[in-house]
Amino acid sequence: MVVSAPTQTGKGGGTMGDRVWIKDPIAVLADGAERGVVVEDGKIAELVGKGAEPVNAVHKVFDAARHVVTPGLINTHHHMFQTLTRAHPAAINKELFPWLQALFPIWAKNVNPENFRLATRLALTELMMSGCTTASDHQYLYPPGLDEAMDIQAEEAGKLGIRMTLTRGSLNLTEEEGGNANSGAVQDTDTILADCERVIGRYHDASEGAMLQVALAPCAPFNVTKRLMVETAALAERCNCHMHTHLAETRDEIDYCMAHFGYRPVDYLEEVGWMNDRVWLAHGIHFNDDEVVRLGKAGVGVSHCPTSNMVLASGQCRTKELEAAGSPVGLGVDGSASNDNSNLIEAVRHALMIGRLTYNAESVTHLDAFRWGTSGSAACLGRKDIGTIAVGKQADLSFYSLDELRFSGAGDPLAALVLCGAYKADRVMVKGNWKIEDGAPVGVDLAELRYEHGRVAKAFLETV
Repeated sequence: MVVSAPTQTGKGGGTMGDRVWIKDPIAVLADGAERGVVVEDGKIAELVGKGAEPVNAVHKVFDAARHVVTPGLINTHHHMFQTLTRAHPAAINKELFPWLQALFPIWAKNVNPENFRLATRLALTELMMSGCTTASDHQYLYPPGLDEAMDIQAEEAGKLGIRMTLTRGSLNLTEEEGGNANSGAVQDTDTILADCERVIGRYHDASEGAMLQVALAPCAPFNVTKRLMVETAALAERCNCHMHTHLAETRDEIDYCMAHFGYRPVDYLEEVGWMNDRVWLAHGIHFNDDEVVRLGKAGVGVSHCPTSNMVLASGQCRTKELEAAGSPVGLGVDGSASNDNSNLIEAVRHALMIGRLTYNAESVTHLDAFRWGTSGSAACLGRKDIGTIAVGKQADLSFYSLDELRFSGAGDPLAALVLCGAYKADRVMVKGNWKIEDGAPVGVDLAELRYEHGRVAKAFLETV
């Protein structure tokens, strides 16, 4: 076996062209990889089992003796612009509909390209520091001047080196028209669909290992028209991309659908042509038994957002029943004004805790929570190349140390990450390249980012 001295490939250095053995971690979230994994050309080339060494020669060794290694976490639902209104005095201690009524006018008046770029940069950085390697942001807010929101997000994801599903959201039903969207943040249907086509044409990469993909995402039944939902479904089918929307998040939404349509949200989803496996839903809390079966049969995914669901007192997602019925279940941090952070490993812990409260301690394990944050999330986004540590998958890996006091005495390293409350990754690799080193993002000045984001966020506190 040919190896060099152990290296940590400093300051974002890649592994492309090299075979790198990630050697002897404390634990790995994969079977048959007790002695680590070999990475080559951005993919996982080999799993090294107990007592074994790599079959083929390696060029470098990364000593992972301090690390617990998991697949890179995958975030399936977020609203990154909301980092600008965390713990906003107008919105704290409210449920979803009054929370939206308080914040919509503030967002519509203040979100612009400069602060949106900083919000995206901050949220993506936070996510990556928590161990996230793929992000999806449900960007539905389009006040005047923010027409190029998807281009901004593509640029920011590219600079950081994180994978991203650009989720082109939309609003077109205002309060005056029977919805709840603020008139300063909506677009007309034709404008929305034209930009969806533009974004797909420019950024949607369906190939293996893609860094950018596109999904189409009208916001929710209570702020978009049926025409937009139907035409979005037709466009997504024609362009072979996924679709996303909020559904059944609160009982208020159930009441809205009954009052305006005469039926429940899943019936609405079926009527507009969204009951298929290209769809994943945010929250998906208030489904009855029959609806769970129908969603599972159609292969509709659900992004479980445990932190936001608790903050807004929205309810408890039926994760186990949905999975058993056939629905992929992934994790989302949701917006940083309903979660108030962008930390996906924290969401893994919250998913375990709320899952045990919903079911029991035997029914929901730390491995369930990890599955939702990795392979389940990948399935929601329609990706087969990420989400697990297996030969041929993309080398997207998160490395957590157990050096902090919170982990002292922990017996099971993987369980400890969840039960003892890991909140940051020590290292993160995307496509075989280091993007987090020693807990910090490569090439990002965190102090400057905090200052600049805080500077532009002040305007959101000055708006009543």
